[in-house]
Amino acid sequence: MEDLWSVAAAVFQLWMFVVVFLIMLPAMFGLSLGVTGVYIQVLVKILEWATVRIQRGQQEQPSVPVPLPSGIIERASGSMQEVLGQQFALSDVLFFCKKGLESIVDDQVTQRFSSEELASWNLLTRTNQNFRYISLRLTIIWGVGVFIRYGVLFPLRFTLAIIGLSWLVIGTTLVGFLPDSRENRPQKGGICVANHTTPIDVVILANDGCYAMVGQVHGGLLGVIQRSMVRSCPHVWFERSEMKDRHAVTSRLRAHVAAKTKLPILIFPEGTCINNTSVMMFKKGSFEIGGTIYPVAIKYDPRFGDAFWNSSKFNMVNYLLRMMTSWAIVVNVWYLPPMTLQDGEDAAQFANRVKSAIAHQGGLLDLDWDGGLKRGKVKDSFKEEQQKMYSSLIVGHNGINNL
Repeated sequence: MEDLWSVAAAVFQLWMFVVVFLIMLPAMFGLSLGVTGVYIQVLVKILEWATVRIQRGQQEQPSVPVPLPSGIIERASGSMQEVLGQQFALSDVLFFCKKGLESIVDDQVTQRFSSEELASWNLLTRTNQNFRYISLRLTIIWGVGVFIRYGVLFPLRFTLAIIGLSWLVIGTTLVGFLPDSRENRPQKGGICVANHTTPIDVVILANDGCYAMVGQVHGGLLGVIQRSMVRSCPHVWFERSEMKDRHAVTSRLRAHVAAKTKLPILIFPEGTCINNTSVMMFKKGSFEIGGTIYPVAIKYDPRFGDAFWNSSKFNMVNYLLRMMTSWAIVVNVWYLPPMTLQDGEDAAQFANRVKSAIAHQGGLLDLDWDGGLKRGKVKDSFKEEQQKMYSSLIVGHNGINNL
């Protein structure tokens, strides 16, 4: 029994040595041992080999499933003006019926809240296709991958998460007792806006700077983190009832930006997590505050794991478990030049301009749809807009003919 305890103690000491001296300390001083780069390169080679092997299996075995395409249907190109022309015809009804059926079968909103489809399998079990049974070698590599992800990577990441969250709660509590004069360095008022895929976005951006965050008050694990963070920095948390009062939210944010000694605000104007393929409508309230906007584009590499948080399907604990058992979290972050409101531009136009810049830089689809449609109904204004476009097309042309 004593020998068993001795072995367990030795394993624990070795484990903590790896975590503290090979991971935490180099990260604290901004150093890299090069292990991550080598790991990613090896992983890319293995995934490329798996892709080639799957393609070969599809040729040899017709029963092997083929990865799903990016869309269910092929949409016709061309705007309403190009397709319908300038005069009313009874056949115009078919155009609207076709568009309606396209939206029912494969609409552009619902698919932004499901996991991104990959062109090839990334050796994870989160798929309905049995790719792992194509060949013996592929099955063995998949089995080794399961052991590495759940037996090595998950315990390692879980240990780091426990240490990090404990240090966050303890550190922010201690910082809260410091005098206000040392709380923050003077900062110029600014607002950082970014596309939103996962709560990890905050952690990614916090590696490069400190931000005052804006969001809704949560319970559970997120609530504990929020309450501990607010002790060291004046983050702006809203109750659910306050979030519906747009003027109250804008007033609090404007007061924060006006205080030049406070950290810049980090806002995700989409208001919900999108599946790493698109940027959806930015709420204009974030752009009515004033000040300088600092756009940031975030794009995760889906080959190594699905970073998207589908909050309607997974709670926070399940999501973190999926993240800790993925191959890696690889992300590209682009800090775009500062942008300000131009003459003659309203808040909605400014928000669309910033959104387009982020989408272009990150290689994401630029969609005008509201992410709130994830849980709500289509607003009547969207229907009226399409009706106005069609009526103006017909009435405008007939008016010219009457002249």
